[in-house]
Amino acid sequence: MATMNISLPDAMKAWVEAQVATGRYANASDLMRDLIRKEQGRADAIARMQALIDEGLASPVVDLDMDTLRAEVRAELGIADADAA
Repeated sequence: MATMNISLPDAMKAWVEAQVATGRYANASDLMRDLIRKEQGRADAIARMQALIDEGLASPVVDLDMDTLRAEVRAELGIADADAA
């Protein structure tokens, strides 16, 4: 495992030490690894959302009213039309 030294303002250092003191983390390194994993997950989720947005923006504009669109999606999914019942 690699080692990295970081500098923190006193208030941040005190916060890190307080988090470790709760017993949730064995030491400051455990806390930092947890924070980094959470940030990686957040960044991945944002990238996935951005890809979906880009895909939507690149898709063609469809001129359908909501009822027609709903009926087409239901047909594609094999869901019975609620109005037919």
